[in-house]
Amino acid sequence: MSMSVPFTPEANTTGPLAGLKVLEMGQLIAGPFAAKTLADFGADVIKIEPPGAGDPLRKWRLLKDGTSVWWQVQSRNKRSLALDLKSPEAQDIVRKLALDADVLVENFRPGAMEGWGLAPDELLALNPRLIMLRISGYGQTGPYRDKPGFGVVAEAMGGLRHLTAEPGRVPVRVGVSIGDTLAALHGVIGILMALHHRHATGKGQVIDVALYEAVFNCMESLLPEYSAFGAVRGPAGSALPGIAPSNAYRCGDGAYALIAGNGDSIFKRLMAVIGENAMAAAPSLADNTGRVARVEEIDTAIGAWTAKRTVEEVLAALDRADVPAGRIYTVADIAADPHYRARDMLQDVLMKDGSTLTVPGIVPKLSATPGGHRHNAPALGQDTDAVLRELGLSAAQIQGLRDKGIVAGG
Repeated sequence: MSMSVPFTPEANTTGPLAGLKVLEMGQLIAGPFAAKTLADFGADVIKIEPPGAGDPLRKWRLLKDGTSVWWQVQSRNKRSLALDLKSPEAQDIVRKLALDADVLVENFRPGAMEGWGLAPDELLALNPRLIMLRISGYGQTGPYRDKPGFGVVAEAMGGLRHLTAEPGRVPVRVGVSIGDTLAALHGVIGILMALHHRHATGKGQVIDVALYEAVFNCMESLLPEYSAFGAVRGPAGSALPGIAPSNAYRCGDGAYALIAGNGDSIFKRLMAVIGENAMAAAPSLADNTGRVARVEEIDTAIGAWTAKRTVEEVLAALDRADVPAGRIYTVADIAADPHYRARDMLQDVLMKDGSTLTVPGIVPKLSATPGGHRHNAPALGQDTDAVLRELGLSAAQIQGLRDKGIVAGG
């Protein structure tokens, strides 16, 4: 569906978070992704950016008319206030904004907010109901707190990078900034819990999210296996260690089919499809423990079957047998997939120049209060004057700040 370009005050009156006022301080990925998620569901997010270049994400990866198309995803539904946080006058503006804010999101290095006189205790003294999300590489405490931390480092420290490789080969990154995104989503969860607590007590709080901890929180049985058995899980390529069969199998046309036959009844149906009736009936393969012990034999049998068929033939046969399977999608596959379109996960938004841009839809899907793409990502400082007028500043005061280079935009 197509969306209009400009922000209008009425646009932020729908969604389950309508009426929630959020200050976004920070840049690039983790903090802005958390704020984007809130904005998608109706929160009024005021994004504070430095005058001049703004958030560096504006220039990351592929640009359209000088601005990253990623920006149109990460900053949709937000307002932009161009403000030089190094200025005491700008810091005072943040304090005034915090007086009326519900949530403040920041992902600077620990100590930056304190250096600007915007420490949590100072802001909470002004507004005891304020919820402050702080995302950093290593958290606000501990011996590593002052180290610079990016998602790629957090993914390694959190245990993920060691697992993403073929055995004996160099570990590879996931391909997207998964550490930042996981931290952002943990931050959103924290905000929603803090809002629930505030509803009961009237008090805000600080949420401390470390990138490496968000990754580590998703590492399943990694630590207890080491604690109980001294087992250090290693890279396993496309397989899922300890769960069988679940792997990527090469087909006759060179494509790969991802097949998850690790449920007990699913395994029997899978073996029947590939003509391995003896395996389907074998008592020793009736549960996962037995299958793991013979996983190489099972994978060889499945691989021999897929090698004689195209990936489409493989998937059609497994669909008929109700065996979970799929092929590896490129973004071209995603853009052409009818299920994505039916679920409104491919949204065509109208750009300022009259062209359309396809962007990801809203997740999760809420039946009564769905999120939405209400307005496009803002130009740098696009909402500066409007936000400052809401604080009660006059046109002359705003112009004075602009003359000093403290604010920018219109």
